[in-house]
Amino acid sequence: MDMTGKTILITGSTDGVGRYVAARLAAEGAHVLIHGRDAARAQSLIEEIVRGGHAAPVFYQADLSSLAGARQLADAVRADHDKLDVFVSNAGIGSRSMGSGERRESADGFELRFAVNYLAGFLLAYLLLPLLKAAAPSRIVNVASLGQQPIDFDDVMITKNYSGGRAYAQSKLAQIMFTIDLAAELKESGVTVNALHPATYMNTTMVRDGGITPISTVEQGGEAILHLIEGDDVAGRSGLFFNGLQEARANPQAYDRAARERLRALSRKLTGL
Repeated sequence: MDMTGKTILITGSTDGVGRYVAARLAAEGAHVLIHGRDAARAQSLIEEIVRGGHAAPVFYQADLSSLAGARQLADAVRADHDKLDVFVSNAGIGSRSMGSGERRESADGFELRFAVNYLAGFLLAYLLLPLLKAAAPSRIVNVASLGQQPIDFDDVMITKNYSGGRAYAQSKLAQIMFTIDLAAELKESGVTVNALHPATYMNTTMVRDGGITPISTVEQGGEAILHLIEGDDVAGRSGLFFNGLQEARANPQAYDRAARERLRALSRKLTGL
């Protein structure tokens, strides 16, 4: 798909793989909307893109650890644009980010990784759907992970036996379950939604903060994300999970209709949709 003139929102795009993808798309002529919490990081990316001779991306500052922050971001994008060709839900925190792996809660009282990695993207997708439908054929790309943990619906917020790894993996499976669910809901709308594991332990701040030695490059992960954003071979295909560039199978719970229905009902209740 030709990216020239396409409007693309990428959350978590002032650092790591999101930053790489934003710079690549800007170089391809896209109108890139970047998001992050740190204005200085955003400014350095804007300057880097402009130095390369490309149009400056537009920065939207928002903290997705609160539902209010997600709504603020959606409101700002909707105020500025009437169409959105691609929404990349990339913002997230790792198993040890923002607190060395201990259990923390979001501003709304939800387990932090579930809130940031999953609920924020869930809410944003629905709030931005009118713009995506207006631009159809359009795409949603959810950046998930191979690290997946089935959701215990009796303790979704993991108040017992907590670990950062478990919380991270649960949030990523929730993203994939949502991907499959939303794809079915959007059938015939012209909006596709797919999820992927970009690459294993990329050289990003999230990985390094977790005390993990990177084994993949940001460029490898970025190419996998770009494939779902612009690849002709995935045009019109929806509800899929990819491991890098290859279609793959997620945790079995992702294909459990009853589990997805429970997650959908819970997510709508928690976000007020």
